[in-house]
Amino acid sequence: MTARVQTAPFDLAAELAGFGAGAGAIVTFTGVVRDDTGTMAALEIEHYPGMTERALTDYGTQAAERFALTDWRIVHRHGRLAVGEPIMMVATAARHRHAAFRAADYLMDWLKSRAPFWKREIGHDGAAHWVDAKPSDEDALSRW
Repeated sequence: MTARVQTAPFDLAAELAGFGAGAGAIVTFTGVVRDDTGTMAALEIEHYPGMTERALTDYGTQAAERFALTDWRIVHRHGRLAVGEPIMMVATAARHRHAAFRAADYLMDWLKSRAPFWKREIGHDGAAHWVDAKPSDEDALSRW
């Protein structure tokens, strides 16, 4: 049960090697930098070291308790990421698939709305702007 924040790309297969041993279900989600407008070259992600890892660990611990997880992992990258690069992953393991799916969904909702990351889109022309929180991400928390 771990949470990491790193600049380096992660290897999903390596992350899952030995993960969730003995579980009945393992669910993974990998988020990728996307360009909804066709104008973005990269995404820059900033965070507060120490604070961010603690927050991610707290979310993972809460999910483990709420959904009886046998294992969980969160890996989130920071720094400059090009469109198409993996930005983060969540893996959950539980005795049953419903718990593993719900826990992954729960973690993603919390990560999207509350994790202490700040994102700035960099355009092909070099212009940059901070990404505002989306009301839909905030609304998703009401399910929990």
